[in-house]
Amino acid sequence: MSASYDAAAVAALADQPVSWQDKALPPAFWGQTVAEVLAGKPRLSGLPTPLLTLSAPGLRHNVLTLARWCADHGVEIAPHGKTTMAPALWATQLEAGAWGMTFANVFQLGVARAYGVSRVMIANSVISPLQLRWLADQLAADDSFELMVWADSVRTVQIMEAARSAYVEAGARQLDVLVEVGGKGGRTGARGAETALAVAEAIEAAPTLRLAGVAGYEGAIAHGADDAGLEHVRSYLRDLAAVHTRLQEDGRYDEGLVPVVSAGGSAYFEQVAQVLSPLAKTGARVVIRSGAYIAHDDGYYREISPLGSVPRTDGEVLTPAMHGWIRITSQPEPGLAIFDAGKRDLPFDENLPEPQLLRPRTPADAVRPVDGMTVTKMNDQHGFLTFGADAVVIGDELRVGLSHPCTAFDKWGLIPVIDDPDADDPVVVDLIRTFF
Repeated sequence: MSASYDAAAVAALADQPVSWQDKALPPAFWGQTVAEVLAGKPRLSGLPTPLLTLSAPGLRHNVLTLARWCADHGVEIAPHGKTTMAPALWATQLEAGAWGMTFANVFQLGVARAYGVSRVMIANSVISPLQLRWLADQLAADDSFELMVWADSVRTVQIMEAARSAYVEAGARQLDVLVEVGGKGGRTGARGAETALAVAEAIEAAPTLRLAGVAGYEGAIAHGADDAGLEHVRSYLRDLAAVHTRLQEDGRYDEGLVPVVSAGGSAYFEQVAQVLSPLAKTGARVVIRSGAYIAHDDGYYREISPLGSVPRTDGEVLTPAMHGWIRITSQPEPGLAIFDAGKRDLPFDENLPEPQLLRPRTPADAVRPVDGMTVTKMNDQHGFLTFGADAVVIGDELRVGLSHPCTAFDKWGLIPVIDDPDADDPVVVDLIRTFF
């Protein structure tokens, strides 16, 4: 059953006023509520640059595409909410059938709780006593709230238990903990089955904790989609599955508990389904945690996603649903132009922006594709564009494709959603509030 959320709280985002704090909107809109801005059906031409926009049809396509894919491949999804930190987009994912939401830390969980998300996985260890106390309060205050955290060492379990046992009352709800299994060269996670099993034993022995399953992250194991890289991922996933199977066969899970087995970012979710989905037939709940898929991109995920430009699985391909808009402000040398977006506006860590379209220069013009233009570097507030025969002039506005959603959303507190990123002058149909 899908997790729930507070629909009234999400709807109330439309009643919030916009202001000078929202760099996506011009001063003419300051003081209006989001709903009032949208009622005027503003167009892209009425917004300043630099700008990040989302595509309404692209977002909808991506959410529904992966929801269908999960249903067809015997897995559930708890999308990683850190990608967008946007409750309105989380609501879209939950409405499409997401089992829950994933977050990286307690701050992000706090945003989720403010918007009533009822089932959450923190894909990390939580060892701060102050945070563990707050989590205990959340569980005590709301019997419908479900929470899972990870642990990859016995010491982590000991810290959690010591903090909780000093605070929670006898008979209070236990905190569900998943054993995090890692792999050589990866990030966190218990290295080796024996270490993972020792962590499980420590969880079982802790009165305020409950062993709830096994989890891990394959994205830190390999960064390519060649045969060797994919086999490396599968080998890791087989190790993860073996730990769960051992715990299940040894009767380590509480009777009646449906253990969670979770892996799967946005790069290798088809490998996760291939290796882990058979565990669902033995009583496990297999959950992937893809997050970047909702926006996809024109860079890293276009190349690496199983539903990218070269699909590795069946199903519809994902579509890039985020774009940047930049304006040429200087031409200091032949073949070089400077534009008004930098590292504080657009992502740059996984490929630089990709010039795609030139916006109309006059009302009689139309959007047209560009060729031979390259973004070569970015400063804090400036970008460098080289060009050849297909030239730009000062004042030109370009659409650029972006790479890596996780470092795009965090640069914008309010993001316009447009009806058609390929149109001459798209209409703004929504404004998405983020919380970073």
